[in-house]
Amino acid sequence: MKALMCAAALGAATLALSGCAAVTPRLSGDPLEPVNRAVFKFNESVDQHVLVPVATAYRDITPSPVRTGIDNFFHNFKDAWSAVNLLLQGRPADAGSDLMRFGINTVFGLAGFIDWAEPLGLERHDEDLGQTLGKWGVGAGPYLVLPLLGPSTFRDVTDVPFAIQLSPDQYSSDGITIGTLSVVRVVNARANLLGATQVIDEIALDKYQFIRDAYLQRRRSLIYDGNPPDEEDPYEPPPSLRSHERAAEEAAAAAGAAASAPGAPASGPAR
Repeated sequence: MKALMCAAALGAATLALSGCAAVTPRLSGDPLEPVNRAVFKFNESVDQHVLVPVATAYRDITPSPVRTGIDNFFHNFKDAWSAVNLLLQGRPADAGSDLMRFGINTVFGLAGFIDWAEPLGLERHDEDLGQTLGKWGVGAGPYLVLPLLGPSTFRDVTDVPFAIQLSPDQYSSDGITIGTLSVVRVVNARANLLGATQVIDEIALDKYQFIRDAYLQRRRSLIYDGNPPDEEDPYEPPPSLRSHERAAEEAAAAAGAAASAPGAPASGPAR
């Protein structure tokens, strides 16, 4: 098993290096690149000096089943929001599936810690408002890196206020509980991505560009349910960078792990 994992990692690294051997000019979909890079640098500093050390220690002392349960708990609330977006996209069957996921896991899975829905064939869809707007024909707009929140676009950022309100720590009036849930959510998410980001750190010549291109490509793929059209879009990465989509997708997720961090100490998370 370890040999297979090493071989897979080596293959991903080879593909990524072939796609990142040269730094491409600024994308027309990234007119804010100088500002974005500055924010990215700040986020990286916070990640390396705060999140990574804490997440590493947390991973070393927390059993994997516990981390999985915590991840399930926070995803359970996202399933409810996903159901709303699926309904807005004209997919009532999938909306009903995610709503059933939320109900089953909330009632029988200890508020979502145990995912009983997946063995029953109710797969998670993970739809958000950015994807819904994309399906309605709204363009992504310029790429945007948000402080502490990571990669986004002008379209995708519209999901943030809804995600804030649907976060489980918003349903408590106790400041300590809110803070604890927020910290656990961020640290648990970051711990689950430590391996992926380590690989990216080793193979990406320009980490900002690597994550940007992966994020834009992945979001486009999600909007078209994995089958995007061939025509080019000024807000999408060039074809030469698409071979490393899966590996870089994990890097983009890691870079945006702080998207679950508290936006303001007194007001709860900013996703």
